[in-house]
Amino acid sequence: MNIHTLNNGIRLVHLPDVSPVVYCGFAINAGTRDEYVHEHGMAHFVEHMLFKGTEKRKSRHIINCLESVGGELDAYTTKEETFIYAGVPTSFTERAIELLSDLVFHSVFPAKELSCELEVVLDEIQSYKDAPSELIYDDYEDILFANSSVGRNILGQESCLRQFTPAMLSDFVRRCYTTDQILFFATGEIPETKLIRWAEKYFQCPATRRSFTRETPPPVVPQIVLREKETFQTHCMLGNRAYPLGHEKRAALILLNNILGGPCMGSRLNLSIREKNGLAYTIDSSLSPYSDTGAWHIYFGCDNKNRRRCLELVHRELCQLAAHPLSERQLATAKRQFAGQFLIAAQNRENRILTVARSFLHLNRCTEMETKMLPERIACITAEELRQIAETIFRKEDLIQLTYH
Repeated sequence: MNIHTLNNGIRLVHLPDVSPVVYCGFAINAGTRDEYVHEHGMAHFVEHMLFKGTEKRKSRHIINCLESVGGELDAYTTKEETFIYAGVPTSFTERAIELLSDLVFHSVFPAKELSCELEVVLDEIQSYKDAPSELIYDDYEDILFANSSVGRNILGQESCLRQFTPAMLSDFVRRCYTTDQILFFATGEIPETKLIRWAEKYFQCPATRRSFTRETPPPVVPQIVLREKETFQTHCMLGNRAYPLGHEKRAALILLNNILGGPCMGSRLNLSIREKNGLAYTIDSSLSPYSDTGAWHIYFGCDNKNRRRCLELVHRELCQLAAHPLSERQLATAKRQFAGQFLIAAQNRENRILTVARSFLHLNRCTEMETKMLPERIACITAEELRQIAETIFRKEDLIQLTYH
């Protein structure tokens, strides 16, 4: 892995790889968390509008630039980041870098395109509201991170979105897209010297620095929330705050969560709720780490008459993990399973470079979760370490619970 910093402060992360395809793009430390109250939805809307016109390109030219050679252009927004990236045949790497730099540094946010894209985003919001199994994640985090911008949903509110102007979008980019918060990443069969040369050629902008800091969310307030929704199923989420990116116990928590409700059908929650009792089709647990905090949550959807029983079984599994260490055999099986999952996931080159980029964006380094050191770290985890983490995070009286019924 090669690291380089340009004179204007933009960092480059290069992950050499033997492949006919290059994935490259920008990771920007700007997301929903950086919006002012009247800007709710701005980070995501800016991401959409980056593709609608630059100083020298119209939207159709942006679309055709890479698609005409078989490449793909993509982007997404999170609570803390904006990613704009491309996948292209290696011979068109410079073309991709030039286009990406044009989008990030020279977008003009044309008013005509803004009004058109507004309707697209509003339709996206409405379609999201029609999916309670997805909407509940946003409502849950809004409770978990109450009175904090971390809790805001990414898509925003219609009342705010309708007030946006090209000038407001430009102001957001000027404030948040500072060069000290921009990282360019690339993986593929390209020499580092070429990557640096292209970056110096196309990323010609003055050095800028972020002039604001993010506020740490206030302590969580445990509570049970019931909301009436016109849904066939009852949807339920429960969880707690968890470890941030870079935390020394994060790897252990990921292993513990994998045991509890990870993607395998043999997870404890799936065996208990679905396989043994047939109470729910979907039951899982997941983690959402942020730069200075994190979220852990369990989700399930079931018939309303089964909700209480599902919750009883969920809490039984949480109590078991908090009260009793895994046996040597159980721990060895969990580690072996996780190591296999890690190896398979590492074969997805696109996801790997995006994960590495996010780590460098916030920590200026790769954590063990993004390197081959992870299996070594997992091997050192003890059953008692997992039990102590479960005792800390899974405590029933500390949990947030949200139910749509």
